Amino acid sequence: MTKIDPLGAGPDRSGGAPGRPGAERVPAGGEREPLGAVRERVLATLRQEIIAGRLRPGDRLVERELAERFGVSRVPVREAIRALVAEGFVLFETPRRTVVRRLTPTDVAELFELREALEVYAAGLAASRATPEALAGLSALLDRAAVATQADDAEAITDINTAFHDRILAMAGNSLLISVMEPVDGRLRWLTRQNEEWPQLLTEHRELYEAVASGDPERARAQALTHVQANYRSTVRHLFGET
Repeated sequence: MTKIDPLGAGPDRSGGAPGRPGAERVPAGGEREPLGAVRERVLATLRQEIIAGRLRPGDRLVERELAERFGVSRVPVREAIRALVAEGFVLFETPRRTVVRRLTPTDVAELFELREALEVYAAGLAASRATPEALAGLSALLDRAAVATQADDAEAITDINTAFHDRILAMAGNSLLISVMEPVDGRLRWLTRQNEEWPQLLTEHRELYEAVASGDPERARAQALTHVQANYRSTVRHLFGET
């Protein structure tokens, strides 16, 4: 199992950067990287590895090993792990053991309930507000998804499918809706990665595109609801063997 030291496991002995507070070590011939930038880099990398399945549920996150891997002190690693806890990707099994979270049926149900409420609403708004340019961008994403599906490229499919839903959310033109979705966007992406019925997902996205492009909000909402519910059943089946 992949190991990745629990938080609060003692003083930082990783040789962190001396000198100015809030900065990391200076690479040879380079400038000191701000601590915030280091934290965001570590956070983004670990989040993507969890979403892509390179770090799996139950895998341990060890501060010391991650600090060595990224060539940084333990401070930004610790902060990145805390952020992952807040985002729902990671949890503290014990005070000295931090692991990638195992999704439970309740976790999945709650996230899909949120998707159903917000994405269905967004699809209706997108249908009433879509421009030809926005629809062309959405169609181009479907073309890319078809290529990735043919190649069975799971990571590319996940990225493209996420971009597809993000584009519909943007087309809805409601900044408050976007801000509500943002805190759970990573976990929704993680869930999308669990559903490996890629050809079916592509078909559903094509049908959702046609509904949005029709300009009929009611049709778009109905199709979005069908898609979310089908995706929920597929995800539960994949994760828990339930139908």
